[in-house]
Amino acid sequence: MTALENSSDMALGDPFAIDAEAEVARITTMLRDYLGRSRRKGATVALSGGIDSSVVAALCVAALGPTRVFGIHMPERDSSEDTLGFSTMVSDALGIDSVVEDITPVLEAAGCYERRDAAIRMVCPDYGPDHLSKIVLPSVVDSESLRLYSVVVQAPDGTTTRHRLTTESYLGIVAATNFKQRTRRMMEYFHADRLNYVVTGTPNRLEYDQGFFVKLGDGAADVKPIAHLYKTQVYALAEYLGVPEAIRTRPSTTDTYSLPQSQEEFYFSLPWNLMDVCLHGKNNGTPIAEVAAAAGLTTAQVERVWGDIDQKRTTTAYLHLPPQLVEPVQEIG
Repeated sequence: MTALENSSDMALGDPFAIDAEAEVARITTMLRDYLGRSRRKGATVALSGGIDSSVVAALCVAALGPTRVFGIHMPERDSSEDTLGFSTMVSDALGIDSVVEDITPVLEAAGCYERRDAAIRMVCPDYGPDHLSKIVLPSVVDSESLRLYSVVVQAPDGTTTRHRLTTESYLGIVAATNFKQRTRRMMEYFHADRLNYVVTGTPNRLEYDQGFFVKLGDGAADVKPIAHLYKTQVYALAEYLGVPEAIRTRPSTTDTYSLPQSQEEFYFSLPWNLMDVCLHGKNNGTPIAEVAAAAGLTTAQVERVWGDIDQKRTTTAYLHLPPQLVEPVQEIG
């Protein structure tokens, strides 16, 4: 058990303090036990060049050794130019075999980009293949008003405009871009099946709790080794495991839209380190005044963040649900 679970009072010290050696031992034991029970030989990791997938890959290597871990790099045409460089840096540093699977042709065949562009044109009729875009959400702490998504569009001449999304256009954009996560998982399961490996999931606690994943996309996995860890703790493990500093200092990004986009502006509406503080405080019953002081927010702002946490838990509960059966069916094992 980490220091996190043992403390409910931020005033007592760092609520995210973690015994990295003990935590790595606990996680790697789980990974080895699961492989034994599932009769699989190793683990695959979808490498994005981000902190979470890098730590999961390093944990798998610590548990199984580099020869039993396989990385998959899956860029597509909207990926950042440096994505592949960062993800390759991780596989090289860990000494694991990996493959590059450009998923652009699959996405084009499925109509991912065409369907997304059509949804954007519902609110921006001039939008075309030569435009760039991302969807954004207002800050949760700046106002009590209803927060609605907008699409930011950059024309070929560099002009940037913002357009309020309707429910139909928002859902259309998200549905189309979800092709990306589901295609990546499909590709990863191909490699896992041919190698007789398990598929690892990479969400941290903040993402898992708040439903920041695609059902049967990046939400599909056999094991999720860091879903119990706040992102602050993931960074601590990254340093302990020797994840390259360039990865540890890289800003978090969704790497999903053609314009650069942070997780903050897309979903959380607050920097991840402050979301960690607010989520931890809510989970552990910390007085709101202490949470506000730790986060550098007012108590009214923390109340809004906590309300947003509750709302996301409610609206994304479906993502965590298993398939519904008419009646229980006995499982083997």
